[in-house]
Amino acid sequence: MSLYDRDFFAWANEQAALLRAGRLAAADIENIAEEIESMGRSEKRELLSRLAILLMHMLKWQAQPMLRGNSWRGNIKIQRREIARHLADNPSLKAKLPEILSAAYGDAFLLAANETGLAESAFPSLNPWSFDEIMDDQFWPGANETT
Repeated sequence: MSLYDRDFFAWANEQAALLRAGRLAAADIENIAEEIESMGRSEKRELLSRLAILLMHMLKWQAQPMLRGNSWRGNIKIQRREIARHLADNPSLKAKLPEILSAAYGDAFLLAANETGLAESAFPSLNPWSFDEIMDDQFWPGANETT
């Protein structure tokens, strides 16, 4: 069993030392490449997850105006900030936004129905907002907006 399989932490440190020393021939290139790709997928999943949480709270905000409060407002504001930071750190993810936003809305739709106890039909089946609206600090969905 390789060090990669036995002790990932030790393997990672060993590989970093080999790369820094310029000893590419001794490095575990295949597993290094796999780990780098995995990190990229992780960044994409992080964005999807944050967008799903933001969209879920926006759907709840729109569907249940009588329950709007500081908790939902705070979650919407924090997720917007975290998404902006994440995209600033990973600008190439912007090219994947249509795909990620579509997947995130599908998750948010189900989460909102589950958390509110409302039927799925109470929510739009497709994302009703543009990415710019979603990220706009002045945008609060619903006819009776309370910010």
